[in-house]
Amino acid sequence: MDDHSMPGAYVLYSVELAKRWRITASELLAGTGIGPESLADPRVRVPIPTIVQIIERARELTREPAFGYFLGVQMGISAHGHLGAAALAASTMRQAIDLSVRFGPILTTALQLRLRVEGRDASLIIEEHADFGSARDAVLLAALYGIRHIGQAMTGQELIGFADIALPAPPYLPRLLRVAPRVRFDQPVTRLFFDASRLDLPYALADPVALELALDRCERILGSLGDTPHVTARVRALFGADKGGLPSIEAVAQRLHVSARTLKRQLAAEETSFSQLVDEERRERALFLLGSPTLSLKGIADRLGYANLANFTRAFQRWTGKTPGEHRAK
Repeated sequence: MDDHSMPGAYVLYSVELAKRWRITASELLAGTGIGPESLADPRVRVPIPTIVQIIERARELTREPAFGYFLGVQMGISAHGHLGAAALAASTMRQAIDLSVRFGPILTTALQLRLRVEGRDASLIIEEHADFGSARDAVLLAALYGIRHIGQAMTGQELIGFADIALPAPPYLPRLLRVAPRVRFDQPVTRLFFDASRLDLPYALADPVALELALDRCERILGSLGDTPHVTARVRALFGADKGGLPSIEAVAQRLHVSARTLKRQLAAEETSFSQLVDEERRERALFLLGSPTLSLKGIADRLGYANLANFTRAFQRWTGKTPGEHRAK
């Protein structure tokens, strides 16, 4: 899984969407070496460079720069194979998201999901682990609005919130805002931001028996990949599970059943450090806490473990180029 790829089914949705502009499969896939008849095979994987090539060709042929948004809205849960079947049978959105976070690697390692809940706000964060080049905006739009569309279809209720994208606003933003008014660019993280109460809405098609069958298949596929979660991801998961202050490296190492020295060495091998992960976690928590009007800036600084508001302000300016107050006002 070192070479990132995506299921052929994702490309199949692009093929079907392009037909609305009278673009044939042969036209869209020209030069890729992919036959449209092979895309329905769950064993077919498409390398990320080819994904980028197809998306850019779709935008060129359809003359629709917001192709990624329409792709996300069209994409159904069946595109996600066995993981989609598990999510379909889940009892709530929270359970479906937990499954997606856990088994996401069986679909792709190019994108990773993380759920964060702070009070009444929930965010499903998308982390990128591949270079999507010129198609990055389209990929992120497709992912965000694909998740949003499926969540709304499964709960029968609109996920009122925002799709935030950590990219500069594209030239086609005015066109995009006409169909997706709740998208915001120039954001610190790429995420789907919504009311946390939606997480526990029951799914209409919850099926415990079907869920167990789908989970068994997902477990088998995940096991066949031969990869264990990276240490960085495991440390971040421990941060996210801790609702209090951030744990020390000794506490995290103990929970991972290694020494602090071994943990430092493992993180260094993944080109990061414990202090860097703590800094990133504080940044994320700060961004979420600033969304709560009931918390003062000093209160947020205290919750993040800063000695005073001045230290928090300096750190936040380093992260975003703005003061906490300026960010909150925006």
